[in-house]
Amino acid sequence: MHVLVVHNRYNSAQPSGENNVVDQEVALLRGAGHRVGVFERRSDDIAGRSLPGKAAVPLLVPWNPAVRRELAARLRAERPDVVHVHNVFPLLSPAVLAACADAGVPAVATLHNYTQVCPPGTLQREGRSCTECVGAATPLPAVRHGCYRDSRLATVPLAVSLSVNRRRWWSGVERFFCISAAQRDVLVAAGMPAERLAVKHNFVPDPDARRSGAGEHVLYLGRLAEAKGVRLLMAAWDEVAAGGGVGAPLVIAGTGPLEGEVTAWAAGRDDVRYVGLYDAEQCRRAVARAVAVVAPSTWLEAFGLVVVEAMAAGVPTVAAGHGAFVELVEDGATGLLHRPGDTASLAACLRRITAEPDRNRRMGLAARRRYEQGFSPAVGLERLVEGYRAAIAGRSVLARGGDTPAGRGDGGRR
Repeated sequence: MHVLVVHNRYNSAQPSGENNVVDQEVALLRGAGHRVGVFERRSDDIAGRSLPGKAAVPLLVPWNPAVRRELAARLRAERPDVVHVHNVFPLLSPAVLAACADAGVPAVATLHNYTQVCPPGTLQREGRSCTECVGAATPLPAVRHGCYRDSRLATVPLAVSLSVNRRRWWSGVERFFCISAAQRDVLVAAGMPAERLAVKHNFVPDPDARRSGAGEHVLYLGRLAEAKGVRLLMAAWDEVAAGGGVGAPLVIAGTGPLEGEVTAWAAGRDDVRYVGLYDAEQCRRAVARAVAVVAPSTWLEAFGLVVVEAMAAGVPTVAAGHGAFVELVEDGATGLLHRPGDTASLAACLRRITAEPDRNRRMGLAARRRYEQGFSPAVGLERLVEGYRAAIAGRSVLARGGDTPAGRGDGGRR
C-alpha cells in the first residue's frame, strides 16, 4: 500500500505525544513493507520567518491556498492509495482536504484531540471541563473566553477555521480514527457522522525495559500544566506526606507553564524530585523503575499515552476516572481510578497502590497483558490497514457512481 502522511509538527521545545505517534506509525508501516511518504510543515519554522511572514500565520490557519496547490501536485505525481491526515494547525490548514479531493485520493484523519468541536481542542476552560462550543453552530464562546492561550485574538483563527471548515472535514474524510471510545462519544453527540468514526487506539512500541522488581518511585511524566492535574497531584502528595508518606519518592519529569511552581514546591524535599525534561530513553527507564505512574488530568483526555507506556512496561497506573482513562485502566485490576479533581481520592489511591507490593505486582502483570491484547504494534498495524482499506473502498464506490454519503455535495472542494 502507498500512503502519504500529512502532519504539522508541533514545536520541539515541548514534548509532543502526537509527533511521537506520527513517527511511530510511519516506522510501523514502513517496517511492514508499505510505501510511506510524508508531507509536513514544522511549527519550529515560524521563528525563522520575517516579521510580515509571522504576522500572516493566523491568516493561514483557516485556509492555506499554497498548501492546497503543492499537495495536490504531489498527489497527482505520486498517486498514493490513501492520505492520512494528522495535525493541520497552524501552517497546513484544512486546505489539505481540498487537495485530496482535487487529486481524487481518499483521506483518513486521526483525531488526536477535540478540535472538531472545540477551538483549542481541550474541552476545558480555567481548569474545569467546558462544552459550551460542542454542538453549537458557531464557537463564539471560545472567542469570548479567549480559550486558546488566554487570548481572544489568538482564538479567532481557530474559531473561524472550525466554523468555515466543519462541513469540509465531515464530508471530505472517508474515515476518522478516534483514539478512544470516550472521544468518539463526544464527537457523535456533537453531530459528526457516526458511520465514519472508528475507534483506533494509539499503539506503543514494545519497550526494551520492563519492571523487574517492586519499583523505586511514583512517576509523573508529562506536561506541567493545570489541565494535566499537576496542582492536584502536588496537593494530594502533600496530604500523603502529612500522613507519613508511602515509602517511595515522587519523581516529576516534564516541562511546561507550571515548571517554576513545581521547582519551588519540590525544592528541599526528600520525598519529591523534579528532574526536568527527559529524553525518550530516560522516559522508558523511569517508567520501568516506577512503583506506579500517575495521570491525574483534570480535562477529558482523548487518550492517555503515558498510561499505555506504563502498561507496556508492566507498571500499574493511578489515573483520573474520566475520559479515555476509564477504558484504558481497569480499576482494581491494571491500576486505580480516582475521582476527577478530588485531592483526597487521589491521595487515597496513591497510598493504596504503594501499600501492597504483591497486589501491585499482579496489577503490573495484568497491565502488560492488556497492552499485548490491545496496544501492541501488531494490533496497531492491523487497525491502521483496516482503516485505509475501508477508506479506499468507500472512495471506489463513489468513483463507480454508487450512493453519495449525505453531505458530500461538492466532494470537499472549496
